[in-house]
Amino acid sequence: MAKINFGGVLEDVITSDEFSLKQAQEVLKNEVVAVLGYGVQGPAQAFNMKDNGINVIVGQAREDKFYWDKAIADGWVPGKTLFSIEEAVKRGTIIQYLVSDAAQMMIWPKIKANLKKGDALYFSHGFSIVYKDQTGVIPPDFVDVIMVAPKGSGTSVRRNFLDGSGINSSFAVHQDATGRAKERTLALGIAIGSGFLFPTTFQMEVYSDLTGERGVLMGALAGMMEAQYNELRKHGHTPSEAFNETVEELTQSLIRLVGENGMDWMYANCSTTAQRGALDWRHKFRKAVEPVFAELYKSVAKGKETSIVLKANSAPDYKVKLDAELKEMRESEMWQAGAAVRSLRPEKRKK
Repeated sequence: MAKINFGGVLEDVITSDEFSLKQAQEVLKNEVVAVLGYGVQGPAQAFNMKDNGINVIVGQAREDKFYWDKAIADGWVPGKTLFSIEEAVKRGTIIQYLVSDAAQMMIWPKIKANLKKGDALYFSHGFSIVYKDQTGVIPPDFVDVIMVAPKGSGTSVRRNFLDGSGINSSFAVHQDATGRAKERTLALGIAIGSGFLFPTTFQMEVYSDLTGERGVLMGALAGMMEAQYNELRKHGHTPSEAFNETVEELTQSLIRLVGENGMDWMYANCSTTAQRGALDWRHKFRKAVEPVFAELYKSVAKGKETSIVLKANSAPDYKVKLDAELKEMRESEMWQAGAAVRSLRPEKRKK
């Protein structure tokens, strides 16, 4: 491991310099990696490993026709590289449990019944293990229980792999039954294309992940955008102006500068008027949302958020309700304005 200084705190990280792809291939040469689920993370991790020379098969429920057909369309062959979930578990030695958190709870008895001594049960999220009292996911003591959690969506995992940048991932070993759990974990982290790997625990990963998704990454971001857009519209600003000042400038310009070299770099590349206002108002916003984040983290740690997720996502009408909520967002004036703004980008007009 390499020691890296993160804002004055030394942390261990692993890159392909410390654990090469060649090492990963050697560790995994006799393994069959069964990727269960072909929704968000499954396709990206499966293809990245396949491209890196790892023996990969996919497990997907046939009755879930959309994802079964999608896997076939992507080149996975029924009976050769595409199997039912139960059959994939039987054939695999590393079982990547990448179905949704609610689905992990529902199909766990089928998975557990087909696990073999020495298998590795791999997660990309600590949810099911940490909240085992709610999910019932308690692995047998004869399997490794490991995690590599990419810090991004499956789409980003694949895109970053293809452009050579990789995406950062955390990793953890929850149970080492074989004595090889850590090397398997690191090998898989490199094989799926991680930019670098940093250690965590299942509990710390899920606490930070659930907080982040509900907070800055998605929930807070969407809510703050809506609040600013609505305030501008109340004062007579046009939809295009309100959207450009709220979303377009952030996503097409400013956030790219933050990603490139940090928040101070973005500030340094903006006008002095913008700099002064942002430096003053960031403190007001931080103080305003600190109580909300405290409430959010407490809800995550107590398992309240888990209970909400499992109840909602296990309901038979979940997809219908989700589609309705996303439709409401998509058809709001703000995001209709966004669709119009995006259609005017030069690359869109050329098509």
